[in-house]
Amino acid sequence: MTNSQRDQTLDQPADRPMLSVRDLTVAFPTAKATNEVVHHLSFDLPPGGALGIVGESGSGKSMTSLAIMNLLPPGATRSGSIVFRDTELTALREPAMRTVRGSRIAMIFQDPLSCLNPYYTVGDQIAEAYRAHRHGVSRRQAHRVAIESMERVHIRDAARRVNYYPHQFSGGMRQRVMIAMALSMEPELIIADEPTTALDVTVQAQILGLLTEIRENTGAGLILITHDLAVVSETTDQIIVMRHGDLVESGPVEQIFSEPRADYTRMLLDAVPRIDDAIDDMRTLPSSAAHETPTEGARL
Repeated sequence: MTNSQRDQTLDQPADRPMLSVRDLTVAFPTAKATNEVVHHLSFDLPPGGALGIVGESGSGKSMTSLAIMNLLPPGATRSGSIVFRDTELTALREPAMRTVRGSRIAMIFQDPLSCLNPYYTVGDQIAEAYRAHRHGVSRRQAHRVAIESMERVHIRDAARRVNYYPHQFSGGMRQRVMIAMALSMEPELIIADEPTTALDVTVQAQILGLLTEIRENTGAGLILITHDLAVVSETTDQIIVMRHGDLVESGPVEQIFSEPRADYTRMLLDAVPRIDDAIDDMRTLPSSAAHETPTEGARL
């Protein structure tokens, strides 16, 4: 975040939303009609808040995140309003949007292996992403930022592992690399789209704990996209439940879990696995053990 961006943030009233989405609709044209995959969705994210957007495949949750980032697939259209701080994102042309994407709003995707280039070290990839948003930064400075970012996500011996290639990391550690890449730009908002789906429950708990730690340490807002209500139970303050592009219900985490209003939400709750137990178990481990599983340590 630049100094001017920090000043703008400090000047804004504390009760003003960091992100305000109003009447968002995402549609794909077809031969016979227009297929809407998100229908008139509205929500607010307060500064430093954490929001979980939950729903099954096809609910529109990922399309919502892609619409915020202006990364929708070819042919898709979006309408409505997306205001980040004082900026209407839907009005920005792509060059202006690129100054927001990555540097102020960072996105962490589900499959880090598909996002990381196998031919370059993870350090080079973090450094180049940083330099793309920080003009005039030397390669040496960016390399140092890459190491520091990896240390912030508890990758041990980062000065050595910064020279590793993606295939030399386990799935959990690759996800940490993607989080480190996002953190290197010091974003105000992090959008994590199914960041733990491919991980086992213990590593999943570690990554969710890391996201919570980052939010507490940096003040960044968080939007967590997931199909699993258990994932948001310990990580977010508010929940939006989506189905077939519609908002089914929304509210504080405690209210959604204790007094769900919609039958669909109750169905999702019935399917909740016990990741919250795994998170509790992780809290009782020594800090070094919580940062890396024995399997990952052996592979690295």
